[in-house]
Amino acid sequence: MSAATPTGLISRIGDLDRYAIFFVLIAIYLAGLAVSPAFGDPKYLFNMIRQVTPVGIAAIGVTLVMILGGVDLSIGAVISLTSVLCASMMAGDAANLPLAISVACAAGLVVGGLNGVLIAYSRVSPFILTLGMGVAVIGLTQLYTGGTAKGIVAPGFREFFNFRMAGMVPVLTLALILLVGAGLLIEKTTVFGRQLFLIGSNRRAAVLSGLPVRAVTVGAYMLSGLFGAFAGIALLARSGVSGTSAGQGLEFQVLAAVVLGGTTFEGGRGGIAGTLAGVLILVIAFNLVNIGGLPYHMQLVVMGIIIILASALHGRLSERNS
Repeated sequence: MSAATPTGLISRIGDLDRYAIFFVLIAIYLAGLAVSPAFGDPKYLFNMIRQVTPVGIAAIGVTLVMILGGVDLSIGAVISLTSVLCASMMAGDAANLPLAISVACAAGLVVGGLNGVLIAYSRVSPFILTLGMGVAVIGLTQLYTGGTAKGIVAPGFREFFNFRMAGMVPVLTLALILLVGAGLLIEKTTVFGRQLFLIGSNRRAAVLSGLPVRAVTVGAYMLSGLFGAFAGIALLARSGVSGTSAGQGLEFQVLAAVVLGGTTFEGGRGGIAGTLAGVLILVIAFNLVNIGGLPYHMQLVVMGIIIILASALHGRLSERNS
């Protein structure tokens, strides 16, 4: 079929819809380059990515949940809890590192599993349930710590993750790249990944066709909790301090990146590649705000404007494609 036919034109418009976020990423990067030559320095770029690594890692799991048609508002609380648990279990001793990471990951899986089971076997809205779970987890974290920082990071832990390979690429940045790769493998090459899209596109049809909707739902939320734990460990490695509210507010940045990347709350569309582009757009925008000498709160304004414009672009292309 020729691209000049109506069918060919619709196909090309669909491609534009799929890749629109990457056009936005290129445009905002070029804008950054025009504002400051620092954006042309690879070391500066990798440092920007290092700053946003916890958000990027958490966004991988949330993307999988939203492809399913759900949402995870407890992700910020999971990041705080797992960061605190990791530091507490480490207790300043490198020999405790395997235990610390295992406990943090187990906590993320438990919270994610509870979210998944309650959503799969009840009629509670994922929005309300994960919001309530997040509040409960914040309360548990405060009870465990007494409202103050708890635990001591082991010697060499932070230094390892912030070490620059070849003098340029921080290990934290490499960790984000590896985890994005793992997420893409789950999304693109596994039966589980295909089931996420099928259930998200039409949950009722998925049930009628015999897909294990409840099991997939629990699995998706467990993965979100696990990636949230990885994000908590990454945040601890970046800052070296386990504050009880370390992940507070990060859920909004995570959701912004996911939605910006084209994964909708309706489910059945989007993906991790788009989410990564969304994360990069946000961090470039935040750095432009800082370079301009504007206050931190202006970052929220910029984030909102970017989301609105990108969503409008996605919506416009979707209308033309329908």
